[in-house]
Amino acid sequence: MEVLIVEDDFVAMELLRNALEENGNTVLTAENGLVAMDILRNTKCRMVITDWEMPEMNGVELCRAIRSEDLGRYIYIILLTCRKGTANTVEGLSAGADDFMSKPFDPSELAVRMRSRERLLSLETRDLTIFAVAKLAESRDPETGAHLERVRSYSKLLAQELSQQEKFADSIDTDFIRLIYLTSPLHDIGKVSIPDHVLLKPGRLDDREFEIMKTHSEHGAATLDSALQHYPEAAFLRMARDIAAYHHERWDGTGYPTGRAGPDIPLCARIFAVADVYDALISKRVYKEAFTHDVAKNIIMEGSGSQFDSDIVEAFLRREADFQAISKHCEEQTPFAMANV
Repeated sequence: MEVLIVEDDFVAMELLRNALEENGNTVLTAENGLVAMDILRNTKCRMVITDWEMPEMNGVELCRAIRSEDLGRYIYIILLTCRKGTANTVEGLSAGADDFMSKPFDPSELAVRMRSRERLLSLETRDLTIFAVAKLAESRDPETGAHLERVRSYSKLLAQELSQQEKFADSIDTDFIRLIYLTSPLHDIGKVSIPDHVLLKPGRLDDREFEIMKTHSEHGAATLDSALQHYPEAAFLRMARDIAAYHHERWDGTGYPTGRAGPDIPLCARIFAVADVYDALISKRVYKEAFTHDVAKNIIMEGSGSQFDSDIVEAFLRREADFQAISKHCEEQTPFAMANV
């Protein structure tokens, strides 16, 4: 395993390096968080052991930076510290640390902490399985292209932007951001129940066909809800269910399938609705050409307060350049290459 040690104390760094290399790990080093971020951007390293107290960017700040930046993979973080007490533990975990280790460290404890990282591999397999199932459902529609890759990135971007607003500070944390990225590809899983003559019709749907198409939200929600009943503590299933069920609801209550309005629509579904509509607008369909970013932007602005939560529209406007960059990036990638989280 490749491990990045972030430590400004040379002696402490060398002790850690020797212990890790003795167990067969490859070690990278950085003297502060800024250097560490540069290394993470340019390697595939998935494990960080960082001291808390460092110049330039300390360990807690590094945790936040890792969790807020899209590095294309999950990075397991052990925070190395002399600090004691509940308040420090809460601060570190809230910043995104996965585990703690006291200084000076014990080699046997380090080995146990490293094995915790191995257990995370099963969660990464879950993430890829979720995406693979979503891609299988999407494969019935030949027009979607890299739709899943784009909307999951748009949704994560919006959640990150909203998390900086005091209004959403208690609702959106690092777990919420990761989960919306993980689960949003399942939004249309209910389309597997839609007959081909409707789903694959080469043109606009008539009223009857549209009513059939609308049932995909309920079918998708029911499928995910049945799994949730067996695993009620699975937060990713709950969010996936909410997105599948409510991403076609409207802020003014005129959407489907339930006519929910305003804050009664789950926040994850409100965020995803903006991401999904933007992507639909800029994409070519058999019944329309792709709209430009500016046209799509104006349509979303017109829907602020009626179709969409105005706070989320404002977040979209603040990050519109990043939306364009994601769209361009996805066009340059093979679709499944974007599945890594």
